[in-house]
Amino acid sequence: MTTQTTEKLANPGPLGLCGFALTTWLLSLINAGIFDKQDGISIVLAMAFAFGGTAQLIAGIMEYRKGNTFGFTAFISYGSFWWSWALLVQFMPTASPAFLGCYLAAWGTFTLMMFIASFSKPKALRVVFFFLVLTFYALAIGDGFGYHGLVQIGGCLGLITALSAFYLAAAEMINENFGREVLPI
Repeated sequence: MTTQTTEKLANPGPLGLCGFALTTWLLSLINAGIFDKQDGISIVLAMAFAFGGTAQLIAGIMEYRKGNTFGFTAFISYGSFWWSWALLVQFMPTASPAFLGCYLAAWGTFTLMMFIASFSKPKALRVVFFFLVLTFYALAIGDGFGYHGLVQIGGCLGLITALSAFYLAAAEMINENFGREVLPI
């Protein structure tokens, strides 16, 4: 006789969303012009490696174990984005603006695909991806063509993106802990 046990797996979504939100928030404070790049870039780099990158990679691996292709793809991809961004800033600080714009536009296009894929997901997740698409494209055009005002707009959009991701992370944790919908998603 075989005994089958059902293992309850933790929801990795809040971890991945918080890693994404916190790192996005910090970088967006610089892009929006609230803090000077020289004052905060080291903090953002550390956060990009430790939380934005690594925690999202861990969350993505956990989503794989749960069979969630969307969560797996999102968290592994954006965790890798933070690693690539941090490495780029650390080792290629003089990358050409045009190529940086292409890098950001490529991420914007990937994010557009994820936004479309999110249509079957909760509205709160669609909001995160909607604002992230706008953020990437604003930064791509602003950085790529030297439009500082558009970079600042991208920074403001990034702050909205981060707040949206924080909300979704909080809602997932709070709703799960209370066993009912306290915060709508």
